Amino acid sequence: MDVGIDLTLDCDDAAVLAEFWKTALGYVDEPPPPPFTSRAAWLAHHGNPEDSAEDGAWLRPRDGTGPRLAILKVPEPKTAKNRLHIDIRVPGHGTDAERWARVLAEADRLAAAGARLLVTAADHHVVMADPEDNEFCVAAASKS
Repeated sequence: MDVGIDLTLDCDDAAVLAEFWKTALGYVDEPPPPPFTSRAAWLAHHGNPEDSAEDGAWLRPRDGTGPRLAILKVPEPKTAKNRLHIDIRVPGHGTDAERWARVLAEADRLAAAGARLLVTAADHHVVMADPEDNEFCVAAASKS
């Protein structure tokens, strides 16, 4: 049996991170599970105050494939490097130089959306941080 996975990011400001990751991944807001018509109603059903909907964001790929992403507010600050991080794979074929140029262009696009460049591993990948310093990598998709 195949299982699906969701990834969860702890945060201080769910709205800011949700907007960044929707831009980075092309994800959209995930609607609340039926029969609920709002995330606040779903949270209230599970014993959470209705205003706690602002403390989280739930995202999914547009086509429904791949992992969903939950972004949840936590009281403590980030204090160390992530133990798990997201790799963004830039699609497209071509020469190594063309593939690297697409990686750098994607890193520039994400920097304009609020990310920060941390490390460039020339011709392979870049390490970046989202607006709350969660590390992620940008690299070319595999050649196969």
